[in-house]
Amino acid sequence: MRPGAGWRAVVARHALPNASIPNVTTIGFMVGGLLASAVVVESVFSWPGLGQLIVTSVAARDVSVVQCVLLLVATTMVISNMTVDILYSVLDPRIRGGDE
Repeated sequence: MRPGAGWRAVVARHALPNASIPNVTTIGFMVGGLLASAVVVESVFSWPGLGQLIVTSVAARDVSVVQCVLLLVATTMVISNMTVDILYSVLDPRIRGGDE
């Protein structure tokens, strides 16, 4: 029997948190891309959804609907970025704020 931690423990404790930080960042950016591409896809294929709603509302100059949809998109982006920041502090303890 060899001393030290096993292979699975080393991967789970040290490698996985460090390797998952870029993945969390990419997923956070993809949320914005999904919202932005929804407008194009729904307009091209005439699917009903938020993208088509905002296009028809801009064309009809319906300011209140445009404001509500943009507020929803902005809130989604803020929540996505906040979730990514929280996951950073969970995955890497060096990122946590504290006493210096």
